[in-house]
Amino acid sequence: MQTELSKKLGVEHAIFGFTPFPAVAAAISRAGGFGVLGAVRYTAPDDLKRDLDWIEANVDGKPYGLDVVMPAKKVEGVTEADVEAMIPEGHRQYVKDTLAKYGVPELAEGEASGWRITGWMEQVARTQLDVAFDYPIKLLANALGSPPADVVARAHERGVLVAALAGSARHARKHAEAGIDVVVAQGYEAGGHTGEIASMVLTPEVVDAVDPLPVLAAGGIGSGQQVAAALSLGAQGVWLGSLWLTVTEADMHAPAVTRKLLAAGSGDTVRSRALTGKPARQLRTEWTDAWDDPNGPGTLPMPLQGLLVAEAVSRIQKYEVEPLLGTPVGQIVGRMNSERSVQAVFDDLTTGFERAVERVNRIAGRGEQS
Repeated sequence: MQTELSKKLGVEHAIFGFTPFPAVAAAISRAGGFGVLGAVRYTAPDDLKRDLDWIEANVDGKPYGLDVVMPAKKVEGVTEADVEAMIPEGHRQYVKDTLAKYGVPELAEGEASGWRITGWMEQVARTQLDVAFDYPIKLLANALGSPPADVVARAHERGVLVAALAGSARHARKHAEAGIDVVVAQGYEAGGHTGEIASMVLTPEVVDAVDPLPVLAAGGIGSGQQVAAALSLGAQGVWLGSLWLTVTEADMHAPAVTRKLLAAGSGDTVRSRALTGKPARQLRTEWTDAWDDPNGPGTLPMPLQGLLVAEAVSRIQKYEVEPLLGTPVGQIVGRMNSERSVQAVFDDLTTGFERAVERVNRIAGRGEQS
């Protein structure tokens, strides 16, 4: 399952695994793929350093990368407190009323919210890069379009490839013009922030738009057959995120989230602005329903919504209030019906890929060559 890009990065299989969990990222790389650690939750540089140290010690010398979230354009002089002050009091009251309706306990006195949107702010992402560039990362991915030009240049000076996610061919062309090395074509089915175009349509459009840049297909991919389909559409690999949420190496902290993921079908997700203010695919819950309710105040634009709900999300997660408890995840959740190791997932992906290639060879009359 090798392509020009996977060979360039020195990985056995063209499977790129995005995950917030260091143990999962390391296991993906050890299994022959390319682990990518999501950095958005690291607001303290020392925490990121600790986990990159751990990956270095547990990746067996295999390559890995980092995913950050930063805007292409910098907004000067705006602090988190300035943004907080923009949140209407009516929205704050709606959060309080919704939590009270479901009996969600308060955090202990002095306990800080465990989830903050500050990881989306450029100054935080830059401190993450100051740490990351001291490590031998091979790929830097950005989930909010192309990173600033100086960041691209800084990565290239260190021999680090830069990837950016795109939800349309237009976005992909902008990435190419910005000097990006790899475009991740993220389809409508994907978990987290995603656009309106499905993977089957988006992938070949992006491949054609940025040729000869390599493209990774993302969204709705969770089997070897789907990997084969992505490569047949012109992608040089696949970018998988949701699939790793239920592996045994994942540390979800809330067992109830894992139970809900394992029980969910492919129709149990929704694109909602409830979490960050931008459409993000996640499990449908009574929390997302509350924010999509036409009788409610509606969501705020990013980053206001994320700051508004940060403490609420932490309380819901800490106390595992199941009606409200969710997580970003793609439609592939319908295949995630058992807890398996990363290696077991890779075994399934590679076996399914081989079967798909053999099937196509038979259809094409090349069965003797399979």
